[in-house]
Amino acid sequence: MAFSKLHIVLFALLALVAMASTQPSASKSDLFREYIGAEFNNVKFSDVPINPNVEFHYILAFAIDYTTSSSSSPTNGKFNVFWDTDNLSPSQVSSIKNQHSNVKVALSLGGDSVNGGSCYFSPSSVDSWVSNAVSSLTNIIQEYHLDGIDIDYEHFHADPETFAECIGKLITTLKNNGVISFASIAPYDDDDIQSHYLALWKSYGHIIDYVNFQFYAYDKGTTVSQFMNYFQTQSSNYGGGSILASFISDGSGGLAPQNGFFTACNRLRNQEKLGGIFVWSADDSKALGFRYEKQSQALLAAHP
Repeated sequence: MAFSKLHIVLFALLALVAMASTQPSASKSDLFREYIGAEFNNVKFSDVPINPNVEFHYILAFAIDYTTSSSSSPTNGKFNVFWDTDNLSPSQVSSIKNQHSNVKVALSLGGDSVNGGSCYFSPSSVDSWVSNAVSSLTNIIQEYHLDGIDIDYEHFHADPETFAECIGKLITTLKNNGVISFASIAPYDDDDIQSHYLALWKSYGHIIDYVNFQFYAYDKGTTVSQFMNYFQTQSSNYGGGSILASFISDGSGGLAPQNGFFTACNRLRNQEKLGGIFVWSADDSKALGFRYEKQSQALLAAHP
């Protein structure tokens, strides 16, 4: 009788442990991310202040599957580096990571434009694009000692399902191969954009770690209450995702830091909804002395 009771107790304990391991954790809110290198303003990793009490991700902008010639054309997944390599080189990636144990570095794919024209996601086929992308990105990621990728395509010569399969299979393969440890997406509120990213989320959301939603693509002069509503809408769209709040350094859109951005972030964190903060971009923030980067990280590092 005692033997069977012991088994019952052990079974109950194992069930509790299993339940605990499958429960979603509260949104991790000490993550700070910043895009860097797209505008060739000679900004260096070391220019940006790094608070040791946050998780800090630089995101190199951009790697693009286009030729590097002046009349760039799509290469069907064969990626080239388009960021400021003079100031953001492999040795400089290694140096900043060695100096700061809380720093990781990713690269972003696509972006809005390439050499003055729109940058299109333009695969020939799912299998050929994925094969080329895995090969070319693995080489870049290993050369630059990178940790993750971000998806920021904003123009498409492919339907949402093709985009979802290409990007989903790319992330899956890079993770399975141990090439990257995290992946993010960077959508914004536009019908064409959302149709592609929501198709990706529906099929592959379980392998996407962060949603860098471009809240600064909303109108300039966005209020705190509007921002909170936008955040709730996108949290519903990307259900279960870690949604980051965001601002743009040049103040051209969205809820600006001086107009209540940090008030909104504090409210979101108190509600355990804030996945972190990201900024576009270090290139523009350099002229401001990175004051809002410091403020963002101080907010994230302060535990409520």
